[in-house]
Formats: sequence, structure tokens, C-alpha cells
Amino acid sequence: MGLGYIGLPTAAVVASKGIDVVGVDVNPSVVDTINKGEIHIVEPELGDVVKKVVTDGKLKATLTPEQGDVFLIVVPTPFRQNHRPDISFVESATRNVVPFLKKGDLFIIESTSPVYTTEKIADLIWKERPELKDQIFIAYCPERVLPGNVIFELENNDRVIGGINEASTQKAMDFYKTFVKGKLHGTNARTAEMCKLTENSSRDVQIAFANELSMICEKANINVWDLIELANKHPRVNILQPGCGVGGHCIAVDPWFIVSDYTEQAQIIKRARETNDYKADWCANKVLEACLEFEKRTDREPVVACMGLAFKPDIDDLRESPAKYITSRIIAESRADVLVVEPNVTSHKSFNLVPHQEAYDKADIVVWLVKHKPFLSVKKDKNKVELDFCGVNKTVVAN
Repeated sequence: MGLGYIGLPTAAVVASKGIDVVGVDVNPSVVDTINKGEIHIVEPELGDVVKKVVTDGKLKATLTPEQGDVFLIVVPTPFRQNHRPDISFVESATRNVVPFLKKGDLFIIESTSPVYTTEKIADLIWKERPELKDQIFIAYCPERVLPGNVIFELENNDRVIGGINEASTQKAMDFYKTFVKGKLHGTNARTAEMCKLTENSSRDVQIAFANELSMICEKANINVWDLIELANKHPRVNILQPGCGVGGHCIAVDPWFIVSDYTEQAQIIKRARETNDYKADWCANKVLEACLEFEKRTDREPVVACMGLAFKPDIDDLRESPAKYITSRIIAESRADVLVVEPNVTSHKSFNLVPHQEAYDKADIVVWLVKHKPFLSVKKDKNKVELDFCGVNKTVVAN
């Protein structure tokens, strides 16, 4: 259930092992695209796998569920404006498959979810189908893949699998053994849910340290890239690279699931989340200041190139992207002519996209937001004002 950035690769990998897979999505365009053997997202190797399994008749996409033996819920779990988690998509997907469940089936939630979600969904199933209580297996197994390397990591990464009981844990582990080469670690559902949130919260805290350090270095007139490289020479120090914030549907979202339920205890997690959100505003303010300085110096409005919209390098995923947020603020709050660049997206409903070299050549101010590989080979002009928030130049400190 769900054929997005995780659901489709999972469906394709499972199908590649000779298992018949029905992928369900609410978007007719997505369904039609997949049934043609094509893909609607940017992910290396995925296109070849999907083409083969569709051609072989092992994967088909539909708008509605069908009978099966294993049901995977792989739908979004966003948060509401008050940062409270929204599991309505998980609930909706579950209700859609409840009529198709039968004795002995395995029901798995992969969507990142707050603690207790799996047990709540189990109660939902029992309420609608009381005759299935203790007759089906229910487990939680979060994905832990890196966009841009999903196919490899789906098969090779370790997985944490937690059932609502030991029998469900074992049943789910038996299923994942069919396509996962990494180790499978059995636990209970609550621990598996918290494990996923903990992994992403840990990453968020580490990134917040790097982002905070970058703002300190700007104030102290120190090159943060050089500083981090030198500090990491210490055998027990491994500082991450700063950026213009944190985006995506995992690290930018999941920590709030802990904070919302454990407000008094999650002090560091909350502060890290606020720091990474603030970094995007800090970057936008730096660009707006640069625009004003340019206008004062030249008596004309600048041309600004915003380089990158995705939430991380070399993917097309714009969910929760700080680069997209920064670009929107520059367009709304400056008088500049803003050129928007995202080499991994062919078109966008809100932005008129420009090729990266063309945008660079036309710009007075170049804002490096995402370290996409094509940006590393851009022919540079020393006369440009460049604000490097992601380390494209490595020797330029945003100021």
C-alpha cells in the first residue's frame, strides 16, 4: 500500500525475488506509469528493476487492494501544524485492506510511526474484523535506506522487526529473509517504532551541531569547512557537513514524533530540531542581506541564482526541503530576479526552472543550496557573489 519513494523500490525488490506483488497507490498517473514498466521518481537502478519485474508479470500496480498473503503499509506519516504526528494515511490504508485479510496473513507497517501505532492499528483491525483476532500476524519494520542508494540498501541493510507478539515477529522475519541479505533483528513493536525515531533523531542532533557550528564560524570569520576537516583528524571526532537546514520526510519529521509525546524529556531532540529549522531562515536572511548590499553598491536589483531545490544531493525529492523554503522566501521578500535551478526535476508547478550553467552565468549572486554533482563542474567566475551553504566550493564561507 503506497508506491512512493520507499513503497515502489520495496515492491520492485520483492518482485525481483520471484514473488507476485500488487502495488497499490491512490494516484492513477503513478499506477499507469508503473504498469508501463516505467518509474515516476528519480532513483538509480530502480527503473531497470521495475521494467524487468513488470515485463515478467511479477509486479502490477492498481488503485485498489487485492487478495494477498502479506500486506505492507508504506504510506506517508506527516505531522500537523502543531508538530503532532498524523497517522491518518496509515489508518486509511489499513481500512482499505481489512476486507481482504484472512486467517494466517501477515500485516506489516513500514511507515515511520509514533510509538504504540502498531498496537493501535491492530485494535482497529480487531474492531472491524473481530473474527481475525489472534488469527493474523501483525508487525512493524521501518525502512532505513538512503535516497540515491535505495535498491542496494533495501537488500543489504540490517532490519529491525517488531511484532505485537513473538509469533508475529518471527513470521515477519521469515518474510524479510526472502529479499534481505542484511541481518534481521527481532524485537517488539514499540521498540522497533522507537528505534526508527531514535535513528533519525540522532542524525538530526548531529546535523544540528554542524549547522550551529557553521553559524558560529560565520560570526568568527572562520572557514567552517576547513575547521571541520581539521577537527575530524581527531580519532574520536566525526563532525558532519553543515547545510542550509534539514529536509526530507524522515529526519525533518520523525524527531517531532518523540517531542510531541515526551515533551519534558526530549529537550536535546527538540532543540536540535529547532536549530535545523532556524538554519534555513538564517540562510535566507543572509541572501536577503546580500541582495540589499548589491542594490546599494550598484543601484540596481540583482539577479540571484538559487542552486538546488531537493532536500539532499542528486535526488528529485523536495519534501520538507529547506532549499525550496529558502528559494520561496527570496522570491517573496526580495526585489531580485530569481533564477531557480534543480537538475533532477524537469518541471515544477511553482518555479520556472533554468539550466544550472545558464543560471550561474546570468546571476550576480549565486546561492549554493544543494551539493548536486552537476554543480561541481560549473565554470566559475570570480566576480560573482557566492553564498555557499552546502560546501560546493569548500573554500567559501557564507558571509
